[in-house]
Amino acid sequence: MKYQDYYKILGVERNATEAQIKSAYRKLARKYHPDVNKNPDAVEKFKDINEAYEVLSDKNKRSRYDSLGSNWQSGSDFTPPPGFEGFNFNNYNNTGGYSQDFSNMGGFSDFFSSIFGDLMGGARKSKSFSFNDLNGFSNAGDFSSTGRKHRQQESVKNLDITREITLSAKDLMQETPKTIRISNMEKCDVCGSNGGYCSSCGGTGYINNSKNINVKIPKGINNGQKIRLTGEGNKDQYGRVGNLYLIINIKDNEYETDGSDVSKQITISPAEAVLGIKKEIETLHGQVGIKIPPMTKSGTTMRLKGLGLPKKPSGYGNLNVKIKINIPDTVTNEQKKLYEQLLKLDK
Repeated sequence: MKYQDYYKILGVERNATEAQIKSAYRKLARKYHPDVNKNPDAVEKFKDINEAYEVLSDKNKRSRYDSLGSNWQSGSDFTPPPGFEGFNFNNYNNTGGYSQDFSNMGGFSDFFSSIFGDLMGGARKSKSFSFNDLNGFSNAGDFSSTGRKHRQQESVKNLDITREITLSAKDLMQETPKTIRISNMEKCDVCGSNGGYCSSCGGTGYINNSKNINVKIPKGINNGQKIRLTGEGNKDQYGRVGNLYLIINIKDNEYETDGSDVSKQITISPAEAVLGIKKEIETLHGQVGIKIPPMTKSGTTMRLKGLGLPKKPSGYGNLNVKIKINIPDTVTNEQKKLYEQLLKLDK
């Protein structure tokens, strides 16, 4: 069989810390995950990376591996020294252990089996055996009653998701559902976020779950309130599903909101302020004509009933139109002469 240089596979020094080994593994796992890397060699490379991490992330396995010495070269012929007799993962007696076939679990090499077979086999001699003992293979599930009971007692509250959504005043007027996209990093329910070899998350322990959801915006909802969408939260391996909570953030460049009332600003010229004018303005309910009376001062507010946002249980709030007198940036010579005449009359 061939010697496997696990340090070389992960690209770390033999004195690498646990954190360095974990960091190197995660980078390589993301790079060579078969779902991401379509290179034909990626699958084997991915198995080698997971096998190396299986050994170097475990103190006992790493210690035994290091005891082989550092003079071995990757790929050189290797014969296990005395005391390192191999273990056949596919054969196991019926003395109470479980009979699952490990051959497809992690793609372990013959080298791995010859060095660590006794450790793997020893774990299977107990009825309380848990795949979690194999650091990184918890995707197979915990066969112990204690472990299963503990995981089933996880709080459903942890499955809830809370997100903030920004809505405009026009969004609050819509009767049709609004489509929003929710992205959420979830713990991998295959490996239980323990990493290691996992075809679902690539060993990162997390999966980016994105989905589009149609949301009916309730009438009369205010800034800071929540909408609860039952069953749209995270889902665990037991089929339990949490809720999605959407915190409403009302933000609009044209309208200010205050409950069901809205306000907007319009500008008129000095002449329009003095003489008065009929003006068409845009509202949440469409174009509306208003009459601005003569001698209207800047800052005046006109209230238009029933042209605001929906109220509970029915009806609409008001639209407050704030008047601003606009001083033009430039004037023609003729306009300037007229202003000069007005100025003389004011004296």
